[in-house]
Amino acid sequence: MKRREFIKTSALAIGAVTIVPNELFASKNSRRFKVIYDFDIKYDEKEFPAKLWNPLPYESDYQSVKYLRFNGNYDNYNINSDNSEDAKILYTSWKKSDKKKTLHVEMEIETSYREVPLKLIKKASKENLPIPQEIKKFLEPSSHIPTDGKIKEIAEKLTKNINDNFKKVQAIYDWVTKTTFRDPKVIGCGVGNAGKMVESGYFGGKCTDISSLFVALLRASGIPARDIFGIRLGKSKFSKALGKSDAKGFANISTWQHCRCEYYIAGAGWIPADPADITKLELVERLKYNDKRVKELRDRYINSWEMNWVGFNHGRDFILSPKPEQFPINMLGYPYAEVDGDVLNYYSPRAFSYKITSQEEK
Repeated sequence: MKRREFIKTSALAIGAVTIVPNELFASKNSRRFKVIYDFDIKYDEKEFPAKLWNPLPYESDYQSVKYLRFNGNYDNYNINSDNSEDAKILYTSWKKSDKKKTLHVEMEIETSYREVPLKLIKKASKENLPIPQEIKKFLEPSSHIPTDGKIKEIAEKLTKNINDNFKKVQAIYDWVTKTTFRDPKVIGCGVGNAGKMVESGYFGGKCTDISSLFVALLRASGIPARDIFGIRLGKSKFSKALGKSDAKGFANISTWQHCRCEYYIAGAGWIPADPADITKLELVERLKYNDKRVKELRDRYINSWEMNWVGFNHGRDFILSPKPEQFPINMLGYPYAEVDGDVLNYYSPRAFSYKITSQEEK
């Protein structure tokens, strides 16, 4: 049995993102969650090798991994961010054998409400400062986030005669939250193919689909934007539709993966948004777009995130390390595993198999 432990004082073991001073504004009201992953990899052969890439949270002003522990009967492991998107990953592998392939991961995660004040955003937007060179890559298209064709046509129509970048964001956000709807038949978080969505004219989907449409339209309008993949951790203070737990703060979160967004305005930095949860609130609570509660959440989620959630990465259409047999991967919000080159069904925790639980400290 192998056991590894990384505590907060060894930040490099977990990985970190660079935070620009004064870019983010976090509340002092923090929440702590103990999150546990248990893997027992399944396959239809008696003897098989296996490789597992599991996303880890990034470090920021509004979320932090206080400790990370893991143990299992793996033959190899590493923690790396050797990919174009700086996604933090715990990689484990097992040689071909008939033994069970198991891994147990524990993390304590501290979060705090994330909000960038509208006053700051609007002031920065009016100044129209240049976009830093390192941010410009978030204007570029990808396989699932095109910026030409119908995406460009819709973006130009929505932002016609608007010069202020935040007003462009507002126009696109309003259109996306009004036009899209949550389709419960979509598997998992959805594929997030913004080009296919507009070509088909079908605007139903789940969080990755809706977030990707928002991101594509922003990029086509000259505003840097990106999807952020993560998982809900527990109870929402706004609605059970957006996260819940039992009386002791416990939740089985195995299928609670959730995609959010960020857009960038020079002088204000990266700004959180979540258009997809507007559609989820409408569906679960059976509300209409102009209902008071929907309007309240729309107003909140153009510049904030409720942090009963943790973010992993912004990776789209990228290659993991060590290099899998199938690549590039569309996104990494779920555990990803290959057995003899076959990709396990990460949308099905039972078939994979894995279980993820969260316990909020009271």
